[in-house]
Amino acid sequence: MQKLTFFLMPTCPHCKRAEKWLEELCEQNPSYREIEIERVDETREKERAEQYDYFYVPCFYLGEEKLHEGAASLEAIRAVLDRALA
Repeated sequence: MQKLTFFLMPTCPHCKRAEKWLEELCEQNPSYREIEIERVDETREKERAEQYDYFYVPCFYLGEEKLHEGAASLEAIRAVLDRALA
């Protein structure tokens, strides 16, 4: 299983919501807990964030594939996790 990379900013309300939904979904479906999620704070790791092609956070990559960018919904986060499990 590939690792998810989650680009975020600590002050971003959409990122905070995405974090909340990640927690909720992991409680609902324990198999989601098996997914390794690397969180990258783009304000602290600017050089690393610049290596990826995105403009908005939250942003999720599975390897080199961008799965989601920008404001998310619960269903969008679930789709990211489902893709990571596939």
